Amino acid sequence: MKTVQTLDQLVDLFQAESGQDLYVRWSKGPEADMSSGGPGPQASRDALTGMALPGLSASPLKVEPWWDDRPLRLWLARRIYDYRHLRELRGPGVRPWVFQGTEIARGPDNEPLVVCDRPLAWLTDDVLHEAQELVDEQGSREWGPMDRSNAT
Repeated sequence: MKTVQTLDQLVDLFQAESGQDLYVRWSKGPEADMSSGGPGPQASRDALTGMALPGLSASPLKVEPWWDDRPLRLWLARRIYDYRHLRELRGPGVRPWVFQGTEIARGPDNEPLVVCDRPLAWLTDDVLHEAQELVDEQGSREWGPMDRSNAT
């Protein structure tokens, strides 16, 4: 699997794949996910109940129509930024990777549950830093990652 080292390279990958059915997942990678021990070969677990889910929890990279002609780079940056806390939460070896997949259900947080059809690329820390910088440049005090660990 190749490695994407910049946000611009992620944009290039997205465009080369026509953005269709692309997802980002934070895990130890495709090999670990393909032998997840769930009800099928590719399964996540609900963190609250421990219940096996019928696919991999992932974030879609697909650009929504309401985004109009805003920068693709910013769209992808916020999709990466949203779940960056999962690296620390899930432990050593967890990092983001992009894949083409098929959505088969929705999880308890309404996230897509996806079967990985084709792993595409790892994302490096440089991509994560660029994504954070770009999101921070927007200057929104109301925006942050989807991190529940500090919720009260």
